Amino acid sequence: MKRVVIGLSGGVDSSVAAYLLKEQGHNLIAVFMVNWHERVGNITSACTWEEDALIAQMVAKKLHIPFHIVDLSNDYKKRVVDYMFAEYQAGRTPNPDVLCNREIKFDSFLEEALKLDADFVATGHYCRKSEIEVNGQTIHQLLAGKDTNKDQSYFLCQLNQQQLSKAMFPVGELLKPEVREIAREQNLPTAERKDSQGICFVGKVDLPTFLQQQLIPKTGNIIEIPADFMEKKKNVAITVENYRKLCFPFPFKPWNGEVIGEHQGAHFYTIGQRKGLNIGGHKEPLFVIGTDVQRNIIYVGEGQNHPGLFRRGLFVAAPEMHWVRTDLKMQPGEKREFDIRIRYRQPLEKGTIHVKEDGSWFIFDNEQRGITSGQFAAWYNGDELIGSGVIA
Repeated sequence: MKRVVIGLSGGVDSSVAAYLLKEQGHNLIAVFMVNWHERVGNITSACTWEEDALIAQMVAKKLHIPFHIVDLSNDYKKRVVDYMFAEYQAGRTPNPDVLCNREIKFDSFLEEALKLDADFVATGHYCRKSEIEVNGQTIHQLLAGKDTNKDQSYFLCQLNQQQLSKAMFPVGELLKPEVREIAREQNLPTAERKDSQGICFVGKVDLPTFLQQQLIPKTGNIIEIPADFMEKKKNVAITVENYRKLCFPFPFKPWNGEVIGEHQGAHFYTIGQRKGLNIGGHKEPLFVIGTDVQRNIIYVGEGQNHPGLFRRGLFVAAPEMHWVRTDLKMQPGEKREFDIRIRYRQPLEKGTIHVKEDGSWFIFDNEQRGITSGQFAAWYNGDELIGSGVIA
């Protein structure tokens, strides 16, 4: 019997995870994380942490397990929210959920769990874990969840071997409908509760409103780039000499297109964004195809297949390359084929990682839509997540 701390969030997934662990006979302790106190803008319309904590406590009571609340809001602000603001300010688009798992759930929260003499920390993530032995050393594998529609391994792509060694994912072998059914059968208070949406631990929030807490609105131009301009510029051969052209955003200039409107700050927009442009008069919707926070310009193209939305590759700087499987780490000069994902729930795409001294070049078999600086690229071998890195 293991001593396990379950992160109980007030949602159905962690509730069923707790039930399963209890059924397996583990010595279980439920802990609710408070990571955000502020009520700003549209955040006030969402469920508050107090309501989530009350529901979580009801689940713990139903399962007859001890319940604690731990306040990690200082760490969350410094290590997730401040980072998020800094990234948007710099014109990049971070993934707070990935950061939350790396910095909070499996770091700050893990530390709190260890104070309770926990052997493991469990969460309601839809992913799996396995162990193999390599050269006499135990290697922890991070595997995709059985439910391909809910697989959350991508959100855990920055975990290391030490963090994985302490992790348990009880619902990883289940499908979401099966989780709901278990919750109903056990009359858990979360059985019919909707899945949470929005920023990890902040709640359902209008992102621009949230960002405006620290990022000052500033009027700038919206410039439309014609599709034929991009078609002429994109005929680049796939060679080592052309990796930079293939893997970095096209360097748009104001004279490449026509001013068609204004926006309130380039740092509020991300590649592939459609909402919030508020410009009519086009046959097809407009999409953001480039941002320039220095000039405070956003570049847009008409239609979801505009060539400016697509790239053949991406670059991850050497310090940003993270290997979950440290025993499979590639060295400069090596290249290897992987299945690659550049955002949550995106289908895996075939590509080759070419490792150089300064970083790694990811060249896909097919062009990818909406590659975005600041997001995470994760690479897999079958069901196993091998590593990840921040897109430059």
